[in-house]
Amino acid sequence: MKLLVLTNLFPTPWDPLRGAFNRQQFERLGRRHEVHVLTAVDFRERLRPARGPVEVPGLRTGHFVFVFPPGIGSLHAGCWFISLLLQHGRRLRAEKYDAILASWACPDAVAAGWLARRLGIPYVVKVHGSDLNVMAEDRLRRPQIRSALRHAGAVVAVSRALADKAVAIGADPARVHTVYNGVDEQRFAPGSQQAARQSLQLPADQPLLLYVGNLKRSKGCIDLLQAFPALLARQPHARLLYVGAGACRDELLQLAAALGCADRVELLGAVAHAQLGDWFRAADLLCLPSHNEGVPNVVLEAMACGTPVVASRVGGIPEVLPAFAGILVPARQPAALSAALVEATARHWERERIVEHARGFRWSDNIDRLEHILQAVVAGRD
Repeated sequence: MKLLVLTNLFPTPWDPLRGAFNRQQFERLGRRHEVHVLTAVDFRERLRPARGPVEVPGLRTGHFVFVFPPGIGSLHAGCWFISLLLQHGRRLRAEKYDAILASWACPDAVAAGWLARRLGIPYVVKVHGSDLNVMAEDRLRRPQIRSALRHAGAVVAVSRALADKAVAIGADPARVHTVYNGVDEQRFAPGSQQAARQSLQLPADQPLLLYVGNLKRSKGCIDLLQAFPALLARQPHARLLYVGAGACRDELLQLAAALGCADRVELLGAVAHAQLGDWFRAADLLCLPSHNEGVPNVVLEAMACGTPVVASRVGGIPEVLPAFAGILVPARQPAALSAALVEATARHWERERIVEHARGFRWSDNIDRLEHILQAVVAGRD
């Protein structure tokens, strides 16, 4: 097949670490089919200096600048569509694609549906989490998302909870598929915690809590810091490490100072996906108290390294995190999170069992299912 992928969730020269899960999936899909990826770049981001080239083996990649009026979300899909056509319209018409895969519901899939009808080809929508859990709650965006899901040849959801949400919004249940993301077993595997800590120059004898993700409120990074002092009261040598970048960085630093734990909290900035394995192996716990999610790959990757997880009971996380691999807590409740951190650091975890569970999430299975869905949609066009 010759496939066009349209998304905002993919590495670009201005954000080389973006959408690591999509990069892994599309790279593997590109080993079997001709795959072209066009990534939408926010015009405000495009004004910043590029941070590095993006080269993904087996894929033809490019981008377009998404120009839109900030704050008027109902217009974003139209602006996305016009931006794409003005910059790539002639080439897209000449390429003769078999299908479009749109990764993210709005504005990406909404505009991709319009483009697919213009080109006379089918399209598949892949949904991730807040694109349905948050954006679809907007009264003006919801009809656009509903239409995109209804007209899609298939909808691919990263969790059962998200698949149910797609059906509730209006997708045909017969066309909705749950396809969990996979784990790169080469990079994320069990190993010596001591060796990982030595490699990262971390103390060998202190409890280490790890957060990996964007530093934004909806990911629960503030909740985690609010919960941390209760653990320090029990284990004064514990440390909390944040791996990631985002708008909450300064707020986290100020809050850590206000809570009197700034010397036990470290903000490490963004880390390349290929380097995360040692961080997971070094940690005693991964903590991800998100307010909404699909299935975050960091949870799967931490488990693949044998690291237990404390996470919010939201989205698809309960589907992939059994009781022997972690503790689930209500979202937005720092007190409950504090209790879970104290319990988790005191518990003996069967790390071999956690690793064995994580082996059930394989990229090869993911690509087999995605390929089958795409082939069925393309065959149904004729």
